[in-house]
Amino acid sequence: MRYSWTKAASAAPDQTILWQVRTRNLELGNHGHIMAIVNVTPDSFSDGGRFVDSAQAVDFALSCVKKGASILDIGGESTRPGADEVSAAQEQDRVLPVIERLSRETEALISIDTYRAETARLAVAAGAHIINDVHGLQREPEIAQVAAESGAGLCIMHTGRGRDGRRNADLIADQLEFFGQSLAIARDAGVGRDSLVLDPGFGFAKNAEDNLELMARFEELHVLGLPWLVGTSRKRFLGSVTGHDVAADRDIATAATTAMLRLAGASIFRVHDVAASRDALAMADAVIAAASRNGGNAT
Repeated sequence: MRYSWTKAASAAPDQTILWQVRTRNLELGNHGHIMAIVNVTPDSFSDGGRFVDSAQAVDFALSCVKKGASILDIGGESTRPGADEVSAAQEQDRVLPVIERLSRETEALISIDTYRAETARLAVAAGAHIINDVHGLQREPEIAQVAAESGAGLCIMHTGRGRDGRRNADLIADQLEFFGQSLAIARDAGVGRDSLVLDPGFGFAKNAEDNLELMARFEELHVLGLPWLVGTSRKRFLGSVTGHDVAADRDIATAATTAMLRLAGASIFRVHDVAASRDALAMADAVIAAASRNGGNAT
């Protein structure tokens, strides 16, 4: 099966797309969705150690669903700068019990935050619907095969360096080059286009100025014709603007970016504080709906 991987798409936030995630579809476009961060780790930059116990992680995840999360993103290895790498066995011991329980206790979609193909395979078998790879399929390309064979939704994140190690001086050109490599991996593995979501990787190999420019130019990314997930939550660049050095004090700034990026066409928002971003998203969606009724552009 062949795809038009460079098909142009409207930047309109209300463009409806059905994201295929195993046997289910998630409608993207008419309203945004919250992806709650559930870190089953001792050392994540914002909430490390809070949910190392699987029962605590499950309780927290279920509370996020009650607050409005559509997706629960379960991670077993910190991606903060300088974090120690864990073994595949450690990662799996942390996340699999949580995914197994959540698959029985909630109808929310479950995402596994991993770059390891074997962890992804086991997580899907345990009940995960989505694979969220922060290395954009370029660390363990076999992970794309796991998504293709299982029908799982696949989130591909930009990390700032492609497989050739180069970085383009222009931020958008760099995004397009990186995703060109990642999408080729997905295509060659047989991943369906309707299973894909992209993530520009706010905070990954990007300084504060880079992140702000990426927000300002976000609509240029729609040339790829795929839906977008964004993860600005509590990132350091928000603190550089607001003056908040403590990550947990950046939830208001996170909510502001949720609203701005929703108006720019993002569909899914990966956050720590579900309630704050849920309200910001509701306001952005209301503006988009009003613009649509009046034939205008919310941005």
